Amino acid sequence: MSRKRVLVAGLGNIFLGDDGFGVEVVRRLAEREMPEGVEVKDFGIRGMDLAYALQEDYEAVVFVDAVPRGEEPGTVYLIEPEIEEDGEVSLDTHGMDPVRVIKLSRALGAKPTRTLVVGCEPRVVLSGEDYDDMLMELSEPVQAVVGEAVKLVESLVEEIGGEGKVRSGR
Repeated sequence: MSRKRVLVAGLGNIFLGDDGFGVEVVRRLAEREMPEGVEVKDFGIRGMDLAYALQEDYEAVVFVDAVPRGEEPGTVYLIEPEIEEDGEVSLDTHGMDPVRVIKLSRALGAKPTRTLVVGCEPRVVLSGEDYDDMLMELSEPVQAVVGEAVKLVESLVEEIGGEGKVRSGR
């Protein structure tokens, strides 16, 4: 039986406050044992790198990111988005919109795969318009749920199909 491959992709900008949530979660996951076939990577704001990574044959992709939805800061979400196949394919070179990245990867030939998002409601997201907007730390409510998000990702990976532990890589 071949192993199910899973990509856990941390997204966000560590210089913009809580936008660095996904990067911090995958940093912690990279230090833990993960099932064979699971790749844990920090993509930050590198949308093109992620679009090319999605060309690989994964059973599932788990994005970890700050997700503003209007709830209490620190609220952790599990979302299984439906990706529309129509519409324009574009990519913002100064940020990362996971839906745009997925559409681009499919335009490049990637097969549709199960996509999950482990998100966190941010309290502080800065624009990055000028140097004064930079803040390299998570707010207290977001920092407080990083461990919860790590456990959620681990449980998703197990559910998708993980046998035999190996160290994850960056």
